[in-house]
Amino acid sequence: MADRLSGFRILILEAREEAQFSRLLTEQGADVLQCPMFTIRDAPDPAPVEGWIRRCIETPPDELVLTTGEGLRRLIKAARRIGLDQPFIAAIGKSRTIARGPKPGKALREIGLEAAITTDKPTSEGIAETLAQLDLDGHRVGLQLYPDRDHSTLIGKIAAQGAHVDPVLPYIYDASAAEANIVGAIGEMADGRVDAIALTSSGQVRRLVEVARIHRCEDTLRAGLDRVKIASVGPVVSDELKAYGLRTDIMPANDAFFMKPLISAMAAGLREAAP
Repeated sequence: MADRLSGFRILILEAREEAQFSRLLTEQGADVLQCPMFTIRDAPDPAPVEGWIRRCIETPPDELVLTTGEGLRRLIKAARRIGLDQPFIAAIGKSRTIARGPKPGKALREIGLEAAITTDKPTSEGIAETLAQLDLDGHRVGLQLYPDRDHSTLIGKIAAQGAHVDPVLPYIYDASAAEANIVGAIGEMADGRVDAIALTSSGQVRRLVEVARIHRCEDTLRAGLDRVKIASVGPVVSDELKAYGLRTDIMPANDAFFMKPLISAMAAGLREAAP
């Protein structure tokens, strides 16, 4: 149904898939306030990424763990830059690929491949639990990392299974340029010009609070969040909210923790709460 969100102004903080999220909300009639939390950039030093790609081509890892769709796309882009995208895709096809949730699986399908295993939980803990069920003794495990997270625990758990872990970080977050926009969005919520905020990653919660603290407007942030409906894409984000003493008003049901179910849950929740 179109126009399910007509009359509602929704703040989104998504960066990796902001355009798609905004389009989906707009198609439902929402007035979307976009506030990307950071700019995504290629790793500043391409040499380690290119070296990792060449190692994969020369000796494909037994298992390749993909934590984000963005990460795989950046790796393909880096391989293309050095004229090795097709050999790299062929090498990926020789590995047992493990996707952290649906987004890496989607990126694999874009290059004609399918994930061998998708974790039940789209978290680092979910990866560790999935890999714990596999015999990795003596295996080479390629591990695509993502920024804003300490991955040492995950790497240690994989190594403890007897595997050689070869990690790569293909992109970084550049958050400094977005701070003014974040402070402005906090003001929009506090002034009552936003009906709901949609949160799609735990990093967004941390960054929102971090910027509020840096700019000494944490009270304004909490006042704004008291005025809006807080929509979470799933339990990982809701747990992060809870850690900061914040609530979740809207969340998809039935383990459907991605954008379209979130939009449907928002449409139902906002209509139910409307006077």
